Amino acid sequence: MRILVTPTFERTVKKLHGQQKADLDSAVKAVAYDVSIGEAKVGDLVGISVYKFRMVNQLCLLSYRVLDASSIKLLAVGPHENFYRDLKRLDN
Repeated sequence: MRILVTPTFERTVKKLHGQQKADLDSAVKAVAYDVSIGEAKVGDLVGISVYKFRMVNQLCLLSYRVLDASSIKLLAVGPHENFYRDLKRLDN
């Protein structure tokens, strides 16, 4: 599975601590293993899926887009607060 990332995703990951990165890493592996694990969005966010996971006892969201059968693009990661608003502003 080929995994691409956006600059927004990279900036967010740079700011995370070690344990947070480990939790994010396991979430990315889960998504790469089964791309249908996330909830498919509709409306403005059609084509985007969001996977909910725990990062150091806080619920976080990981948004991604399936490009083809062998690649996904990670768009954003963060807590629920303002997540969808910021996701709509992204140029995916």
